[in-house]
Amino acid sequence: MTAQNETLTVLYDGGCPLCRREIAHVQGLAKQCESSALCFVDISSEAAGSVTDAAERQALLARFHVQRSDGSRLSGAAAFTAMWSRLPGWRWLARLARLPGILTLLEGAYRVFLKLRPGLQWLARRWDAQPASRASTLSKYLERELRSDHAGETGAVFIYRGITAVARWRRDEQLLAFAQQHGDTEAEHLSLIEAWLPPSRRSRLLGPWRLAGWLTGALPALAGRRAVYGTIAAVETFVDRHYQQQIDHLRAHGGPDGLLPLLERCQADECHHRDEAAALAGERRPGLLRLWCAVVGSGSAAAVVLARRV
Repeated sequence: MTAQNETLTVLYDGGCPLCRREIAHVQGLAKQCESSALCFVDISSEAAGSVTDAAERQALLARFHVQRSDGSRLSGAAAFTAMWSRLPGWRWLARLARLPGILTLLEGAYRVFLKLRPGLQWLARRWDAQPASRASTLSKYLERELRSDHAGETGAVFIYRGITAVARWRRDEQLLAFAQQHGDTEAEHLSLIEAWLPPSRRSRLLGPWRLAGWLTGALPALAGRRAVYGTIAAVETFVDRHYQQQIDHLRAHGGPDGLLPLLERCQADECHHRDEAAALAGERRPGLLRLWCAVVGSGSAAAVVLARRV
């Protein structure tokens, strides 16, 4: 591996919309840590001719590379690992990649990605081409908050899908009706927020949010209705506070027309969900359920912090 104090040059394809997003995020992390010793070269531009000739540039564009100070290069998973080792919050992943067999698995996954890359690039370019008139009126603060809202509503939709799956398996019609009614409301919230936030500005961790949401719904559903109702009450208690912070900001500082009523509507629906679930759960809750609800609330808070950034 490269020494921590030598400069590592990241050679990236600036013509690829996927690469641009990834490198923009990496550059932001690198700026937070002056000792990262990373520099970035867009090898898709003509200016990169001083770094490499045209033929070699095409080979570099085919895979991700980083270049050491001595001119040697790493590619694929090894290149990502070297870059991760310089980034705050990502060094743990570099350490994981150094365990026996892990780098081979990462390289295999990267090769699969390369086969899918042309299709993903096409989708990314279509997303970038979508009009973003509403998004252009958002401040950086509101954009981050809406990104966390979108991630949260995505997770909420999948919470109810997890509950629905278990309720169908257990043939619990009461729980199924509860999940479908609330899930429809969350799906409507998600659609409304998507009208404000184009795909290019949404969280890049929607896959994990979907999985986490599904498990947050399915696991308590296996324990019974009371566990589900307690879980929903805990989630919605946090969501109410989260929306209130944004509403207070808009009332104090203003914002684009239509956003405040949207957030107030979403908050009102979430409060209704909270109150209904809390009433169904009852006041007396087992200690294990109280612990689970505390974990769910803390997890929701952590997810919002991460979704604002990624």
